[in-house]
Amino acid sequence: MTDILDATDVYTKPSFSTKNRIRRAVWNTVYLLFFRMSPRPLHRWRAFVLGCFGAKLGKHVHVYSSANIWAPWNLEMADYACLADDVNCYSMAKVTIGAKAIVSQGTYLCTGTHDYNAASFQLVAKPITIGDNAWVCAQSFIGPGVTVGDGAVVGARSVVTKDVPKWTVVAGNPCRIIKNRVVAAASPYD
Repeated sequence: MTDILDATDVYTKPSFSTKNRIRRAVWNTVYLLFFRMSPRPLHRWRAFVLGCFGAKLGKHVHVYSSANIWAPWNLEMADYACLADDVNCYSMAKVTIGAKAIVSQGTYLCTGTHDYNAASFQLVAKPITIGDNAWVCAQSFIGPGVTVGDGAVVGARSVVTKDVPKWTVVAGNPCRIIKNRVVAAASPYD
């Protein structure tokens, strides 16, 4: 379900319901006062605040205080998942981050776009999924509707507009497959 309105006059009517806009206004106030200003190690506190706004979070998630979450009710993070410093989670649609997945500093997770084939340029929202054990490296862009497969690695500053296969390493603009990811045997220190 989406909060985007199917407005007949997209030029003068809002794209989102009044309820959605009020929720975001309240969230933005709480974000500034109780999330953004929280000390760096208080991951549990930030998880609690996100959970109060409908985020579905597993155990031991790390969401850093400078991460910007547009609509926490569209965020789902599995156990040990991480949203690092300065991640912009533009969660107009659902953003799902798998277990032990890392979204590194400055990454932009963008679920919103426009239908450029429509005369109205209608707003469209499509979900993003980051699989278990995946790593999205610093300052990457993940576009609407993209799935980053389990165990995949997206190289720094990559632009990802298509699905990334499981256990591959991809990089570039536009993003392309570099090689398969091979995980070494576990050491006693893991």
